[in-house]
Amino acid sequence: MTFNTLDRRRFLLTSAAAAAAAPTLTLAAQSHASDNIPAPIAALTSRRAEAVPISLTEREARLDRARALMLQHKIDAIVIATGTSLNYFTGLRWGQSERFFAWTLPAKGAPFIVCPVFEEGRVRERMEAKPATLPSASTTRVYTWNEDEDPYKLLAKALKESGIATGKIGVEERTQFVFADGISHASPALTTTSATPITFGCRGIKSPAELALMQLANNITLSVYEAAYKSAQPGMTNRQFSQLVDVAYTRCGVTGNASCQVGEYSALPHGSLQPQVIREGEIILIDDGCVVEGYQSDISRTFVLGDATSPKLDKARKVFDIVHQAQSAALAAARPGVQCQAIDAAARNVVTSAGYGPDYKHFTHRVGHGIGMDGHEWPYLVRGNTTPLAAGMCFSDEPGIYITGEFGVRLEDDWHVTEDGGKMFTPQSPSLEHPFATS
Repeated sequence: MTFNTLDRRRFLLTSAAAAAAAPTLTLAAQSHASDNIPAPIAALTSRRAEAVPISLTEREARLDRARALMLQHKIDAIVIATGTSLNYFTGLRWGQSERFFAWTLPAKGAPFIVCPVFEEGRVRERMEAKPATLPSASTTRVYTWNEDEDPYKLLAKALKESGIATGKIGVEERTQFVFADGISHASPALTTTSATPITFGCRGIKSPAELALMQLANNITLSVYEAAYKSAQPGMTNRQFSQLVDVAYTRCGVTGNASCQVGEYSALPHGSLQPQVIREGEIILIDDGCVVEGYQSDISRTFVLGDATSPKLDKARKVFDIVHQAQSAALAAARPGVQCQAIDAAARNVVTSAGYGPDYKHFTHRVGHGIGMDGHEWPYLVRGNTTPLAAGMCFSDEPGIYITGEFGVRLEDDWHVTEDGGKMFTPQSPSLEHPFATS
């Protein structure tokens, strides 16, 4: 999930609850008064200084990699109109608009930007920013269009001046339709295709610098979850628990959040709009993560407050153990060259063998997704995906069992492929009663 996706999900899950709840002083507001912050959260400190931004040198290497892939796939240029891939290659963060803005990288020659004329000053300000983030800034040309002009004709002109009068143009997969359609009709001599072989080819393999940022994001999320867990009390609403997480992330100096589902609502993988109250001995499922220098974490934990040994939780404890085994099996199946679908199969076989099959009956989603600058990105660990794993790929590992009307259990940690197999960024959760114990 992209962080924007996290925000949208949180909005949907909390807006109805907020409307139904009595007016109270939010924990975020209380965070200005340190005496009101629970001790485990107050103990957290900013970790922003630990984050090392992606260097200009690394971004230049990304362009070289993209050009090599373009030649391999016979694509003459890629066009990226805002979004995560723009940030990945250029360091530019540019919001989506109805006005066409695009950074274009030819397979040969310098990149260029097409933007509204009134945005040129803002573009150049970012091109000249210190420290520099935009690779090849000194050779990047800016083409501008007025409100009554056709930006796609300007794109075709810019491509022609770059030596591309005919050929194939790759369009980034998340480009809004109006832009993709405009690009496809920019010139009868140009054809469009998906840029995914290029963007995935670059973004799918994380560098040591990227892995370090993801490690930090995961470390922060786990520390925030543990602090919120230690601060939670029976009688608290699920929204108040999410506010504890908000405050904890603020203490850590990053942006993040967590959804919280209780009891029967934990059987809905992405939660419910219904207001919920946390009770001792009842299943609680939390999910989501944070962003560090553009890189995301995505962790889920399932636990109870208080005594988890009561007979009424026997079924939940057994389900937890099955899900834990499935998560371990998925990780154990990973090594370079193994197909993505094999990771899903390893986890699903455990769940099915334990009586919670067949197929997607109770384990209702894939076992994982790629993760990096987007919370969900290529490649996906799902049946039918024959993409082979490669060292440097990063994923979630999140099997779950969901029993409608009763409860759901999901355990999620992020991991990356090494030359020897799979390696978790964070330790697995060992039990319902001690979700953050390390042994």
